[in-house]
Amino acid sequence: MARRQPDINVPDLSGKLAVVTGASDGVGLGLAARLAAAGAEVVMPVRNPGKGEAAMAKIRQRYPEAALSLRALDLSSLDSVAALGATLRGENRPIHILINNAGVMTPPDRQTTADGYELQFGSNHLGHFALVGHLLPLLRAGRARVTSQLSVAANENAINWDDLNWERSYHGRRAYSQSKIAFGLFGLELDRRSRAGGWGITSNIAHPGVAPTSLLAARPEMGRAKDTAGVRVIRVLSRRGILLGTVETALLPALLAATSPDASGGRFYGPSGLGHLSGAPAEQAVYSRLRSEDDARRIWQLSEDLTHTSFPGALSMTEMRGDVR
Repeated sequence: MARRQPDINVPDLSGKLAVVTGASDGVGLGLAARLAAAGAEVVMPVRNPGKGEAAMAKIRQRYPEAALSLRALDLSSLDSVAALGATLRGENRPIHILINNAGVMTPPDRQTTADGYELQFGSNHLGHFALVGHLLPLLRAGRARVTSQLSVAANENAINWDDLNWERSYHGRRAYSQSKIAFGLFGLELDRRSRAGGWGITSNIAHPGVAPTSLLAARPEMGRAKDTAGVRVIRVLSRRGILLGTVETALLPALLAATSPDASGGRFYGPSGLGHLSGAPAEQAVYSRLRSEDDARRIWQLSEDLTHTSFPGALSMTEMRGDVR
């Protein structure tokens, strides 16, 4: 008997412009396809143009009328992020949906971005933080829904405030958790600042549960010559429908968060099954590590400093605390 997969209805997105990072494979590819199928024009910023072209071909094979285009983006380079921002601002088209989906996970040895930051913190969080800053005028013009993709790892470990770059004692899983905690704090803080400043942006966060995506697969450029034991186990359990989801179900929380009229800013969406590892998407309680507004303001300020990115019209730290009369 075929496994019955949960799904959601996506509203008509005709006339909407959507941007999805990490859309060349896995969950990002699925998100781009579903948005295009609903009528949105989808911009797919990718690091590898060959993979991007192949991804567009896959989507058009299923949805021949899909409106898709590629742009260059390497989230591990702040220059590349700034260049994409300049390109899209030059096109001067309001963005209605931004899904910050791309990510890297647990390289076995410490690696750094082009700017010298630990790879996971620099790509998963700082790169996306800077991207939102560069796109802010377009997001405001489109009264955009911004959805940032986290991980169950954001419910583990902590931010290593004394060594954000993991220069003294690198631990791949803990560094990955840090990147996702920081990213979640940012996603929720973005919504607070938008509401306080009247930016018109709605920001929420999502996570895919656990599914056999490419994050743990063989990636020689990440120092991983073969699939990890973890991803092999995940594939077996996913195929058998035991506890874990599939790529098709893993994309649903972010899709719901980014498109549903019932999804709200400042909320967290994930699978509703046992342990929130799989199942139909639904709102869930925000992880404890993401609840501190002081931590959110702290990571925001640090991220501005590290990326040299400012958010025009943003309130100061003092104003956000309500200390200014």
